[in-house]
Amino acid sequence: MQITGEMLLGAAAVRGTQGSVRAFAPALNEELEPAFGVGGVAEVERACVLAGQAFDAFRAAPLDTRARLLEAIADNITALGDALIERAHLESALPKARLEGERGRTTGQLKLFASLVRDGRWLGAVLDPALPERKPLPRSDLRAQRIPLGPVAVFGASNFPLAFSVAGGDTASALAAGCPVVVKAHPAHLGTSELVGRAIQKAVADVGLPEGVFSLVIGEGNAVGEALVAHPAIKAVGFTGSRRGGLALSAISARRREPIPVYAEMSSINPTLVLPAALAARGDALATAFVDSLTLGVGQFCTNPGLVLAIDGPDLKRFAETAAAALAQKQSQTMLTAGIAAAYDDGVNTRAQTAGVEQIAQGAASAAPGGARPVLFRAAAELLIGTPSLEDEIFGPTSLIVACRDEAELARVLEHLEGQLTATLLIDPADYPLAGRLLPILERKAGRILANGFPTGVEVCHAMVHGGPFPATSDSRTTSVGTMAIERFLRPVCYQDLPAELLPAAVQDGNPLGLWRLRDGELVRG
Repeated sequence: MQITGEMLLGAAAVRGTQGSVRAFAPALNEELEPAFGVGGVAEVERACVLAGQAFDAFRAAPLDTRARLLEAIADNITALGDALIERAHLESALPKARLEGERGRTTGQLKLFASLVRDGRWLGAVLDPALPERKPLPRSDLRAQRIPLGPVAVFGASNFPLAFSVAGGDTASALAAGCPVVVKAHPAHLGTSELVGRAIQKAVADVGLPEGVFSLVIGEGNAVGEALVAHPAIKAVGFTGSRRGGLALSAISARRREPIPVYAEMSSINPTLVLPAALAARGDALATAFVDSLTLGVGQFCTNPGLVLAIDGPDLKRFAETAAAALAQKQSQTMLTAGIAAAYDDGVNTRAQTAGVEQIAQGAASAAPGGARPVLFRAAAELLIGTPSLEDEIFGPTSLIVACRDEAELARVLEHLEGQLTATLLIDPADYPLAGRLLPILERKAGRILANGFPTGVEVCHAMVHGGPFPATSDSRTTSVGTMAIERFLRPVCYQDLPAELLPAAVQDGNPLGLWRLRDGELVRG
């Protein structure tokens, strides 16, 4: 499939007229062909109007049709073959093997949502039949189901050009809910976005759905994204990126005549707690594994272990020395974009200049353009508590080891921390009592709690939570990964005494969809 530099507005391929922009190959330090036409407010208007026009027909389509759409998108992405991997590799500098795995995750989550759609339990069908003889007052016939919110704006992420981008989790879950999607392509992977966008566009046509079910817009700067979030047809937003970006979109939403939910994944430093027994028994192995996790993918994961917490003493000193030695062997590697590399350098330099922070290791330099050298720091817990900047996420391969005087100070640090995507416990059985005392704090602070692993890997499944209290996300009640992500784009509707002829299929007496439903408080298939 050829990359043309066009955006996709429903069934049409349109070249923007607000200038041009090229994708960039960070590893080659050069621009890529072709030039992409930049869109503006007019293109956003067209995409959003089409999405609004498609909404009622799309949400009314049979569940099997919606599921077949998701499966067709997955098949079309697979059919792109090596061309997709080659382009994504050029635009991101990510290894081809990593991108092949990410493609599998992308198609896998699309098919997972297809199976979820067919299952139908996400509709939340509830029936409380009328009780005309009830005293002192009769009860009306009451039925409820969840319906889609409406068209959703999705912003592609920089660090996952496939799994968190045009056909990523936000798009998959929104389409599964019955919401048309308008995606703003990330400027770092424009060619990849067009290829995947055309795969979705073809699937929409082949399944026979309205063209406005999907559009892909391209913009330079903030104007297109701001216009997209402000458009009255858009009813929710999915975003993965910086805290600054997420808060800006939330502010636009709040100023609308009709404010809408912005589901923004923003900032997390993902504390790793190394508890005393594990630290004493296997500190060296844990230190090496920690460094491997920290530097994986040049540290460009929102779940990167950016903070290590442990009780001070000889065991922590040995852990830090082992981690420093392992990190010194890691070479700098090219980051996703020049802007991300510059922000990483600024963050590391600021931390290095903070009084009381000790730089204990730095990775080896290399000739890679836009490279990030891994860096490891150490500080005392009281400094972390008193220095807000030490809690800032530095997107890349750097972390801070924090020494706590005792268990009480460890708990105090945890209470002090902002919300996180993950929190990790490295523990042995002797640590379980302490871990049990800390667990309630971790539950309040994080969306996912791990034991004896590292957070730089997110399984797509029914139980996964990729979210957390602010600023990890803008809404701690939700997840952007796993089947629970569909709940972001649904709302409940109750039908009181509606004639049987007008009831939606999910709540009809005959249960034509064959759903599990809550009838008079009892879960039944009928």
